[in-house]
Amino acid sequence: MVLKVYVSGMSGNKEVKKRQQRVLMILDSKNIKYDTVDITEPGKESEKELMQNKSTSNGGTVSDPEPRHPLPPQLFNDEEYCGDYDAFDMANEIDTLEVFLKLAPADTTAVSTAQIELKQENGDAKKEEAEAEAATDAEEKKPEAGDGGVKEEEEAAEKAENEDADGEDKENSKGEAEDAEDSAEQKKLPATTTAAAPAAAKKTSDSQSDLLLDSERSAAAQ
Repeated sequence: MVLKVYVSGMSGNKEVKKRQQRVLMILDSKNIKYDTVDITEPGKESEKELMQNKSTSNGGTVSDPEPRHPLPPQLFNDEEYCGDYDAFDMANEIDTLEVFLKLAPADTTAVSTAQIELKQENGDAKKEEAEAEAATDAEEKKPEAGDGGVKEEEEAAEKAENEDADGEDKENSKGEAEDAEDSAEQKKLPATTTAAAPAAAKKTSDSQSDLLLDSERSAAAQ
């Protein structure tokens, strides 16, 4: 059994060229023996026709997603078709390349298939886990919104308390000012009383002097 890789040495499609190089590089790195068949070389018309007729995957690229004929690289084991680049790349990713290339024993196929199914299940499990984490994050964000409402209420209450305290301070200041005015008035009263006392004493002295003069005049008249 001979693994054959059909390529095009004269392709103008850059993506086709990169794919061909990648396939050959991977096969070389895994020490898998193969024959390269360049369908553009002279005398390879029959090989080109075989590739185009037996390839069930068209090997479409981004620039040519629906080619008229299957694009290389295409892989065969003798004349048995294996697949195109996309199938080759997938098999390499999930470690089933030898099965894909029909190089593994028949009893290994079942094991490889089980591995593929297991990896798919793991992928589904990871997806479910990611969805669960997203749901958990969403639930955790809801209490945060509630905390924001509570915080606003606390701020409003604190503001009201500050306003009440300011009102009390103003009333206390007003009371202190009134007390100061009363004290000032009380201080003025003694001064007024003190000023009036000498005047009253002087008036009393004058009255006494008048009485004394009247007494002397009466005595002289007698």
